[in-house]
Amino acid sequence: MVNVDRSAARGETRAYLVGGGIASLASAAYLIRDGGLHGSNICILEETAETGGSLDGGGSPDHGYVIRGGRMFTDEAYICTFDLLSFIPSLTDPKKNVRQEIREFNDKHIPHSHARLVRGGRKVDVSDLGFSNQDRLDLIKIMATSEAPLGAKRIEDVFAPSFFTTNFWYMWVTTFAFQPWHSAVELKRYLHRFIQEYPRIHTLGGVRRTPYNQYDSIVRPVMSWLKAHGVRFQTGTAVTDLDFVYGPRGKGVERLHCVRNGKPELIPVGADDLVFVTNGSMTSASSLGSMTRPAELHARDGKTDGSWALWERLAAKDAAFGRPSAFNGKIDESKWLSFTVTMRDPVFFDLMEKFTGNAAGTGGLVTFTDSNWLMSVVLAAQPHFIGQPDDIRVFWGYGLFVDQVGNFVKKKMSDCSGEELMTELLGHLRFEAQKDLILKTSNCIPCMMPYITSQFMPRVQGDRPPVTPPGTTNLAFIGQYCEIPDDVVFTVEYSVRAAQTAVIALLGLDKEVSPLYKAQYDLGVLLGAAKTLVH
Repeated sequence: MVNVDRSAARGETRAYLVGGGIASLASAAYLIRDGGLHGSNICILEETAETGGSLDGGGSPDHGYVIRGGRMFTDEAYICTFDLLSFIPSLTDPKKNVRQEIREFNDKHIPHSHARLVRGGRKVDVSDLGFSNQDRLDLIKIMATSEAPLGAKRIEDVFAPSFFTTNFWYMWVTTFAFQPWHSAVELKRYLHRFIQEYPRIHTLGGVRRTPYNQYDSIVRPVMSWLKAHGVRFQTGTAVTDLDFVYGPRGKGVERLHCVRNGKPELIPVGADDLVFVTNGSMTSASSLGSMTRPAELHARDGKTDGSWALWERLAAKDAAFGRPSAFNGKIDESKWLSFTVTMRDPVFFDLMEKFTGNAAGTGGLVTFTDSNWLMSVVLAAQPHFIGQPDDIRVFWGYGLFVDQVGNFVKKKMSDCSGEELMTELLGHLRFEAQKDLILKTSNCIPCMMPYITSQFMPRVQGDRPPVTPPGTTNLAFIGQYCEIPDDVVFTVEYSVRAAQTAVIALLGLDKEVSPLYKAQYDLGVLLGAAKTLVH
């Protein structure tokens, strides 16, 4: 039950947002714009020293840049995200909002990949998606099946083995980072939410990118806007537990237990105050390597991993708060490794642009289908970081099968240094003649992420808590591990939609959450998808 009689006291309402990721930042923005809260009454509590969550990015030319991951956007599906960015001023031109900035950037950098898949050092003709009739029937069947019968089935439970060698699967799985053992329900949602991408999956023509990495392009502008409105950012603060008080309207949070800079602290929560919790984290326990050292796989530690520890503690108190063990219990099925490469010589970019036929920023992921690691790389438009020097170039890549031995470097990907990752990549590209120069002028930083696709793990109803759990009065779950019907996780859109949903519900606003784009009901989109499937 949610209290909807807050309007009279809203001027004094305080909001505490646990976690500093995009879900909390968006919640704070909507509390101000739509809820009328004073920014000074909003406090974002972040365990680490940095705000931004998984939308991170940083570094320097000398020590190397790092982005753990990259996000893609589409005009049709990211309605909530672009609503948020429509009232956030650009950092580079305050006369524009971030939405305008992104759209203008994409008007100049029109994506059309000419080398989506590579095999044997050559570009693959991806006009043929490689479907058998059985593959087509299985795709149609999963899209037509409701979620309940699929339950906790894995993707590999509903497709024949041959499906996982089709061009479609290679492109789909590396665009969205699925694995055969992930949730069939989540794949079904993706097939619905991105059905409009079927005819252009081979070119990534529907993808929109930010001018810089997402930290510089999204997090920094949102944080700047929030700080200008007086929002308080309290880093070095881990929220370890919530105390509840029971009343006639239900139970509400009355106290936050925190550890701030190593010291216990209690934060009282009033009856009309609000608490937003980002439960779980896909980038927790991440670790970095170097050119000479692999990134270590860190086991989860409650002392350093507050988002999971807090969720586990809350779930033990109330079944309505979900079951985190469904997501964080199988690291070998949720981990993969990314790498960011900082280059002091243009030769690699020149070779890639010639090989792919795409200028940096106009292509997309280049996936090596014969890679034992299923390695992919992408060259963004340069500079990729605000302040990046003109003579420095940065690109990003990742591999899904990190426990497999490489084709050129006879080691597991997880055991490889940055130099070994680059050696493997150059082998697949057949850039052997330039290998020594490229390695000498590159700084490749590996990043191991144990939980990066944990939100894709097979699940059943109740594993993820609803945004506003029944029986509570002032609590909302936000981020990637709450339940939003029909929408897809591992997207910025999911976090922003959770923020919208939470703010509107907790404040009882006479406002609707931005509509969910449902292309599966658009006849024109369906016809385009059908033509693609039978091609």
